[in-house]
Amino acid sequence: MPVPTSPADPAAMAEVADAVLRLGEQLRGAAADTLVEAVIEHAVAALPGVRWASITTLRQGRFRTLAATGEEARAADAIQYELGSGPCVDAVLEDSVHLSEDLAVDGRWPVYGARAAEELGMRSALAYRLTLVADPDLLAGLNLYSDVPDAFDAATVWAGTLLATHAAWAVSLELTRQRAEQLEVALRSNREIGTAIGVLMAQHKLTRDQAHELLRVASQDGNRKMAAIAAEVVETGQLSMPRRPARPGPGAGDGR
Repeated sequence: MPVPTSPADPAAMAEVADAVLRLGEQLRGAAADTLVEAVIEHAVAALPGVRWASITTLRQGRFRTLAATGEEARAADAIQYELGSGPCVDAVLEDSVHLSEDLAVDGRWPVYGARAAEELGMRSALAYRLTLVADPDLLAGLNLYSDVPDAFDAATVWAGTLLATHAAWAVSLELTRQRAEQLEVALRSNREIGTAIGVLMAQHKLTRDQAHELLRVASQDGNRKMAAIAAEVVETGQLSMPRRPARPGPGAGDGR
């Protein structure tokens, strides 16, 4: 189904576009971790015909759903990831917009469409590629779903384009927040490990490499993260090494 090049009803388009633009005002004061959810919830509330919405990301060949308004949307995404084909997957990979008026009979995605219609009641789909900032290794898409055929008219398609701009901004901010949190955790872990190494060096007259090796062995043998063991050393001043099974003595197992 070709994507409409102009809205069929300018008045309806203006009304929906105004709703989408108001979302930008609402998002200015929102916390970063609520932005993505706010965008897809707004899509369901403001865009005619939309029943479910989700955000797809692609990094290093792995698709995942960053956020969704319901389990139906997550399931619809997951089937596409499994098959490697579908409106949202193709929109992300091809940098395009894909509209399906009826998934049950859409020849572009016969397997996906049949499963989505039969298993989830999905009949219409509209997917946009999102242009993210400052992360060339990440791709993303906005996915809109409906349980009725021909759910998305030209006004919805064009308003969805405006919404996709907000979605791209929200996803970029959310992923920036996640990276900052991961960096903070990594720095905190490194500090704990460095402090624990210092404790072990002072207590046992070890070199830095020897102290680090003790932490590594304790981590491996105890099946625990090194940072957790390091935090324990810093807190208690002691390194608990798991007991290894005793080696069998001479003659063990031969009945003597």
